[in-house]
Amino acid sequence: MPLPELASPEMVGGLRIPEADFREICALVQQRLGIELRTGKESLVTLRLAEPMRRGGFRTVQEYLQAVKRDPNGPAMLEFIDCLTTNHTSFLRESSHFEFWQQEVLLVQKHRPEQPVWCAASSSGEEPYTMAMCAVEALGEAAYRQVRILATDISPGILEQAQRAVYREERLEPVSEAWRRRFFLRGEGKWQGYFRVKPEIKQMVEFRRLNLIEPLPPIGPFSSIFCRNVMIYFNSATRGLVVDQMRGRLEPGGYLFVGHAESLNGLDSKMEYVKPSVYRLAGLGAGAGTGTRMGRKTEEQT
Repeated sequence: MPLPELASPEMVGGLRIPEADFREICALVQQRLGIELRTGKESLVTLRLAEPMRRGGFRTVQEYLQAVKRDPNGPAMLEFIDCLTTNHTSFLRESSHFEFWQQEVLLVQKHRPEQPVWCAASSSGEEPYTMAMCAVEALGEAAYRQVRILATDISPGILEQAQRAVYREERLEPVSEAWRRRFFLRGEGKWQGYFRVKPEIKQMVEFRRLNLIEPLPPIGPFSSIFCRNVMIYFNSATRGLVVDQMRGRLEPGGYLFVGHAESLNGLDSKMEYVKPSVYRLAGLGAGAGTGTRMGRKTEEQT
């Protein structure tokens, strides 16, 4: 989701963004994405917007911005969002989360008929498909009936890619050969060097476009929410808004997983600290007792 660091010339393809227009872009990105663009990103923004401007025949940045803002949910705005978001992810990223989730959530709650889960920043699909594969590893065939994963992202383009569930072989570097055989189909012919997620894993995941900083639709409640490596790019007020919304979509006793570089410290999250980057909503849900043996140690005590 966030913009990456990138060194590039001040001027790209003959396009230069005037200072006033860059401030307007920053304000629009903050408003729509919750991401703070700072001075020094002008070259990157120029690089990203040059192609849609050329394709649309826009002569100035201001002309392009007016077209984007004219229809807040139209194709131009969606393309603007696609251009200015980057989706860095991988299979089994920050794998300790998945190990904890298997042992402390999935297996503890295996008696439940359903375990609904939300992957709130699904990017190109590696994370929710990892969750599905971990669920099958933990619960066996029952996972196909029990575990339902809602996978959301703000970018329409990246969601289309996730739904295709096709990955180059190098993207599967963290995935063991046993998992490749169990959960993927190996491409042949013109698809040699590619892998496709098997249909039974795909069917566990529902992809949907969703903006975390806008009012949420009627989803949940969930036994677990994964919202990782997103909030680090938000300011404190936006982080508080996002956490409040996710807390309202958790079951009592449900878990929130954030990125290893992220924390709810300093926010009035009303959630119990379990371990670094793992939090729990107080109460006894369907998996009663899942958090009791971990105590109530605060984040500041670690």
